[in-house]
Amino acid sequence: MGRRILRNAFGLCLVGAAIAACRTAPLQYELAGEFAGRGGSAARADQIRRAGASQGWLIDHRAPGLLRGTLVRRGQQAVVDIPYDSQRFTIRYVRSANLNYDGTNIASDYNASVQRLHRAIVAQPAT
Repeated sequence: MGRRILRNAFGLCLVGAAIAACRTAPLQYELAGEFAGRGGSAARADQIRRAGASQGWLIDHRAPGLLRGTLVRRGQQAVVDIPYDSQRFTIRYVRSANLNYDGTNIASDYNASVQRLHRAIVAQPAT
C-alpha cells in the first residue's frame, strides 16, 4: 500500500513538471528600450553583444544598425533581430524551434529570456 501511494505521488509530480514545462503565453513580438548615457553606433553594438553574451545569446552582425541574437538551451532555439541606433533598440522575434509557437502563443521561457536580454542591454555601460 505504501509503495502504491509513493508511485502515485511520483506520477503526479512528473505530470505536474511536464505541465509546468509546457506553459505558454502570448508571444511578445517585440520589446523596445532606450540606452542609458551617450554612445555611438559601434559602442551600442558592443553594448548589445556584451549583454547578449552575459545571458547566453550569440549576437551576430547582420547589417549597419542590425544585430541578430540566437539563444540555444535544452534543445530549444530562439532567434531575434535587434535593430538599434545610438539612442534606442528593439528586440524583435524572428523564429524559434521547440518552443511550442503556434502563431500566437509560445513557451513562456521565450518571453522571460527576451526580458532578461532587454534588462541586460539597458544595464550594460556604453564604453
